[in-house]
Amino acid sequence: MTDGTESSQPRILVIDDNAAIHSDFRKILGSQPVAETRLDHMEKALFGLTATTVERGAFRIDSAFQGQEALGLVQRALEENDPYVLAFVDIRMPPGWDGVETLEHLWQCCPELQAVICTAHSDYSWDDIVRRLGQADSLLILKKPFDTAEVLQIAHAMTRKWVLACQAKLRMEDLNRMVNERTQELQREVQERSRIQEALRVSEERFSKAFLASPMAMAIQSQPEGRFLDANASFLELTGYPAGQLLKHTGAELRLWENAEAQPKAAFLPQGRLRQRAGLLRRSDGTTRNTVLWAEPIVLQTGPCLLIIVEDVTDHLKLEAQLRQAQKLEAVGCLAAGIAHEFNNLLTVIQGHTGLLSGKPLSEQSSAESIERIAQASQRAASLTRRLLAFSRKQPVQLTPVNLSAAVQGLGKMLGHLIGEHFQLQLDCAPNLPPVRADEGNIEQILINLALNARDAMQDGGTICITTRLVVLDAATARQNLQARAGRFVCLTVSDAGCGMTGEVLSRIFDPFYTTKEVGKGTGLGLSTVHGIVQQHQGWIEVSSQVGLGSAFKVFLPACEESIGVAPPAGTMAIANHHRGGGEAVLLVEDEGIVREAARLALEHGGYRVIEAGDGPEALEIWERCPARIDLLLTDMVMPNGLSGGALARVLQARDPRLRVLYTSGYSSEAVREDRQLILGINFLRKPYDPASLLKAVRRSLDGAGQTEECAMRGSHPPPARMTPASRRANNANTNTRQP
Repeated sequence: MTDGTESSQPRILVIDDNAAIHSDFRKILGSQPVAETRLDHMEKALFGLTATTVERGAFRIDSAFQGQEALGLVQRALEENDPYVLAFVDIRMPPGWDGVETLEHLWQCCPELQAVICTAHSDYSWDDIVRRLGQADSLLILKKPFDTAEVLQIAHAMTRKWVLACQAKLRMEDLNRMVNERTQELQREVQERSRIQEALRVSEERFSKAFLASPMAMAIQSQPEGRFLDANASFLELTGYPAGQLLKHTGAELRLWENAEAQPKAAFLPQGRLRQRAGLLRRSDGTTRNTVLWAEPIVLQTGPCLLIIVEDVTDHLKLEAQLRQAQKLEAVGCLAAGIAHEFNNLLTVIQGHTGLLSGKPLSEQSSAESIERIAQASQRAASLTRRLLAFSRKQPVQLTPVNLSAAVQGLGKMLGHLIGEHFQLQLDCAPNLPPVRADEGNIEQILINLALNARDAMQDGGTICITTRLVVLDAATARQNLQARAGRFVCLTVSDAGCGMTGEVLSRIFDPFYTTKEVGKGTGLGLSTVHGIVQQHQGWIEVSSQVGLGSAFKVFLPACEESIGVAPPAGTMAIANHHRGGGEAVLLVEDEGIVREAARLALEHGGYRVIEAGDGPEALEIWERCPARIDLLLTDMVMPNGLSGGALARVLQARDPRLRVLYTSGYSSEAVREDRQLILGINFLRKPYDPASLLKAVRRSLDGAGQTEECAMRGSHPPPARMTPASRRANNANTNTRQP
């Protein structure tokens, strides 16, 4: 091995059978300084120049006298990683290989070796050499005898070419390596892209099939235009529109939703989603379906879109309404004995005080007290009757301000009869609670279902506690329950000390048709109905239970700021002066004789002239015979002989459009409604009524308060301004005839 300085010098191999040639090459290509000539010395002496020594660029030179020896040196140099750069090869080297054959072997071992063939003869032509060696890029011919400068030029040029060739080779190797690496990266990227594209294709195919084959009605709308881009078969079937008519149109253009609030984009949650939004969908044939909407914003290649999912709940709501009605009727049947007991108590009070009044004369104070007790008993009976009618009839949800404490206390006796004698009902209702916006019938349904559920949990009897409280929740407390939210709420709690529930049962108690009772003893829909009602009222339920210790159901309903009017105390019989009549004529039509007599006496006592009729046909006969104008028709709605109160009113108002009408009935206004709007407190008086209520309703009807809508419906004009009793009497005296 050579040192670092020597290894930086190119290696040259001289192959010649003549030793003198080797000596000449060493002199020319060696590192000895160049000797100065005599002329150089004379020049320096003449011009006073300083002597300088010129160093030549040195080469490392090795010698070989035969081709086989040269091959060995080349192989060893390759093993030492110090290859030869250039070889000067004599063309004739007897008795072994000649120069061409030697180069053939050397280039097989080291193709990068630069070569110079030295020759004084013409043994081979250039074409012959090229034909044998197969290449000419690394080969030169040097004729003997050679010049020193020529040898130096060839040596420097060929070594420089070798260096450049090595650098180019290294660069090519680097480029090839980089190309291979980048090619592999591209192949991996292509494979990954192909995998992603295949996964995307499978995902799109999966979504497309799920979208098109889903039994849920689904559609995609563009945003913000709201045009339908796609819809599955279920959505087309639900809406009744063919695909060609639905697509490229908006819901507003097709009038798909019954009202603007039902539009999917009208009630987004803050994050842009829509969850369980109730809406009324109008089909292509004009019929409507109750639906629940979901919406999810998505982004497609066409831009932002909205995925809409619609569930048709029409049949479910009908079934739920039927179930609630059946449960109400079942509860009414269970309450029959308790109701009879309650009415017997009230009748006992009425009959007892009536007997006292009809017997030995009483003092004025005792008579007044008996009359007051009779009035109170009748009011309690009327309240119980109204509650039964409201509880048992079918009616839509009507949200009004309701005092929950008053509602619980009002149902106390009914719940007591319902749960039975072996159970005690403990009420703890907070006073001055703010009202909640609720449907009274639904509140009663919640109380009855929860009370019955508590009763069934205590087979051996026990106490059912019902409490009402005002609860204020902050944001931190509300986060403990997913359905809760911050604000003011009225909390209704129904608790028992029964068997309690396991965690598994507790997680499923609101599932429809889920029950732990024996077959035939439970529908599994009681608590599910309660849950649905509470959600409909924007509230939620919290349940806590331990096996063997009992359960507690807490119903949270949002409090509202509306006030609740206070009804006048029961039994108030005084007649206000502004409710008295001024001699107006009232046609009283009532098929029940004792009711008609009581109404007549109250009206006459209130200053009205009364004309009685037992049914509709009799009222028509009286109308024809009566010479004076009749101001008001007071008629029962349900009467015998084929003419109802509504039909009678239409006939008489056709003859006198100024005729006022006041309807009465022992049924609810919903039950007797025909083709006109009966409004409680406007043109409808519910039985039973006391004289004060009757006179107030008659005065209101005659004065036309609140009847503008009714006048517009009949096409008549509003009534004249209200007159004083004196002016009314004068007017009636002057009016002694009427148009038939």
